[in-house]
Amino acid sequence: MKDPTKILLRPVTSEKALNYIEKFNTLTFIVSRDVNKHEVKYAVEKLFNVKVEDVRVLITPKGEKKAYVRLKEEFKASEIATKLGIL
Repeated sequence: MKDPTKILLRPVTSEKALNYIEKFNTLTFIVSRDVNKHEVKYAVEKLFNVKVEDVRVLITPKGEKKAYVRLKEEFKASEIATKLGIL
């Protein structure tokens, strides 16, 4: 398995990403192009000590890979976002 810091490149701080944090308990990251959903889940769980419920990925028109990571209900995405300096 890859180093978790090499998988997650940076968090997304757009208005939509902030809306997802509040409404869906979901964090949004730009990730490395060569990783899959399982590696993104592993990286988020190791770096932030949370449990991940669901991961969705897509390739943006800019050619970056974006991952939407929904956390389990007992964890708050807003707490992680505060630690990252998003909120």
